[in-house]
Amino acid sequence: MVTRLPFGDGLRAELGTPLRSRRLDSSPRSRVWRVVLPDGAAVVKQFVQGPDADERFACEVAALRLAARGAPAVVPALLAVDEGQRLLVLEHLEHRPPGGDWIVDYADALARLHAATGPANSGALPRWRGPDQVDIDAFLALAEALTVTVESRVAGELRDLVGRLDQEGGHALLHGDPCPGNDLHTPTGVRFIDFEQASLGSGMTELAYLRIGFPTCWCVTSAPEPLLARAEHAYRHACRAATGSEPRGDLTDACAGWLLRGDALVERARRRSVDHLAAIPHRDWTWGTATARQRLVHRLGVVSAMTAGSTALTGLSGLTAAMRRSMLARWPDLRPVPTRRP
Repeated sequence: MVTRLPFGDGLRAELGTPLRSRRLDSSPRSRVWRVVLPDGAAVVKQFVQGPDADERFACEVAALRLAARGAPAVVPALLAVDEGQRLLVLEHLEHRPPGGDWIVDYADALARLHAATGPANSGALPRWRGPDQVDIDAFLALAEALTVTVESRVAGELRDLVGRLDQEGGHALLHGDPCPGNDLHTPTGVRFIDFEQASLGSGMTELAYLRIGFPTCWCVTSAPEPLLARAEHAYRHACRAATGSEPRGDLTDACAGWLLRGDALVERARRRSVDHLAAIPHRDWTWGTATARQRLVHRLGVVSAMTAGSTALTGLSGLTAAMRRSMLARWPDLRPVPTRRP
């Protein structure tokens, strides 16, 4: 079905009458067009009717306006808003295929995005929500289903981890879904789009994406250690340059937090529905470029390595290593997640 471009009189008076328009692919939650206006090309995004459409629209508008204060730019310019139609008109940007070391520029831009907000912006966006006791219980139940012994201290370690993540706070502008595809690699640098799930919290939550494998994304990538080190250095350097201080939070805790979340094994529409970790021993499923078991094996390996020698997560280090061994023994055909973005 072809949907007519909803470009009303107010937008025409502000930006002119569109000369041409073309519908673009988008998620089921939005409609997107590329339009040609008298002053050049633009992108029109309309939020589709649904129980959370108003909330998603408000998040995106607020996040774009907050992020626009940064220089150099990390988001497209917001040209106009039609609140009645839940519609945005954005600067059109040309995306170039990124190189093999794309995560370095990505991490630099991500740090500058995170630095766009501070304590004065508290309440401008929802607070980021981390894992909770339900996630802990599901993860430990999965370990038992894999016939892995769970040391008594692990439950306490995980409760403390969840507490640290909850108390960490932070006022970084979090994208909410900073996936390959939501980053545009333009001639003037990386810009982020699609802020429907934006929030405020610790930037480590999203820097962790590079190691843990983009947990909310359809595409998973696993970069080599030297490249990860370069990207994380670029993030910290850009954060210091923008804020004058070190980024808040602990990267190991952030990665362990993503491991606990079974909802990070399925697309957004299926989250907060059932215990997805409980299904792992019985079936596998594909989402994008990897299966759920592939994703989980990768995350277990990352957390096991990062927590080795940790005083706060010693038990978790041993548990994650044992769970990974158990999964690879049960399903020896599991392949590593992709090393390159699609």
